[in-house]
Amino acid sequence: MQKNLGKFIFYSFILGIVFGVLLNFFSSSLVPLDKTIFSCLKFGGDLFLKIIKMLVVPIVFFSLLVGVANLNNLSTLGRIGAKTISLYLFTTMLAITLSLTIGYLINPGDGVSILTEKTEIFINEAPSFFSVLLNIIPDNPFESLSQGNMLQVIFFALLLGGCLSTLKNKILLDFFNAMNDLVLKMLSVLMIIAPFGIFCLIAKTFASQGISSILELLKYFFGVIFLIFVHLFLVYLPLVKFLAKIKLTFFFNGIKQIILFAFSTSSSSATIPITLQNLNKNFNVKPKISSFTVPLGATINMDGTAIMQGMATIFIANIYNVDLFLVDYLSIILTATLASIGTAGVPGVGIIMLGMVL
Repeated sequence: MQKNLGKFIFYSFILGIVFGVLLNFFSSSLVPLDKTIFSCLKFGGDLFLKIIKMLVVPIVFFSLLVGVANLNNLSTLGRIGAKTISLYLFTTMLAITLSLTIGYLINPGDGVSILTEKTEIFINEAPSFFSVLLNIIPDNPFESLSQGNMLQVIFFALLLGGCLSTLKNKILLDFFNAMNDLVLKMLSVLMIIAPFGIFCLIAKTFASQGISSILELLKYFFGVIFLIFVHLFLVYLPLVKFLAKIKLTFFFNGIKQIILFAFSTSSSSATIPITLQNLNKNFNVKPKISSFTVPLGATINMDGTAIMQGMATIFIANIYNVDLFLVDYLSIILTATLASIGTAGVPGVGIIMLGMVL
């Protein structure tokens, strides 16, 4: 089963789309049965997501702790960290800049006007740079672990792993290595239900939303999709080919399972375990590198969120007849970058963080 997991996930993905579209199409004639089927699909999808979310924090915590603790020279972590964070911030700012540029050209929402009564709406202000830094340090590390606050979990794991590295205590190191192996073993066992979970998630999405709901926002929707592909081809693939020196066919073959899983769950956090597994297995990335860069990237490298926020800002501004000027665009670039850093890697949170940008 484990050997053909990627194949089973792909088949369940396609079947989920077909079943969901058919269920949506025949929903009017299947009213009593429709609710039962939808409830079963929702249960199956939620069950799968809960199992994955259950493992996200322990996998990130132990893999990162062990990766740092096994470093012979802690200065290596400093070099890796500086390069990684610089790259993440660079790609995020590029993403939001591209989004605003293309959004300005295609002007989604132009010609549509919504007249509303004047109401006072209170939205939280975007966090300052210093508050973002302060929020990385947990008040209570156990609370951060229980709540899944990924940046704080990463900070605590780095601190604990760094101190463990200097202690040179083999018993403690062996214990945490064993815990890391145990959590990864749990992942491989529980991933047996992945095809079933992905089928339920995809089928539920297409059964409830249908195709017509997407057609209502064609300009905005395809603008975001187009931008994601532009960002992929102009930013990410050149980095993979010229900086990492990896053949693109080999790269896509190695991440196909990650792509399907990410698309099905719509969650960067839920995809962390699969990404770690694929990087170590298919690309021979050292665990000490992947255990640091992947959880951090899933937390602060939200380029898709940044693209969505840029396009959505222009779309909403056009609908409400709000003119944007150069200073507004510069503010959006800065705010969206900070907002994407603070966005949790779960479905739907990008919409909430959009309120800060607006």
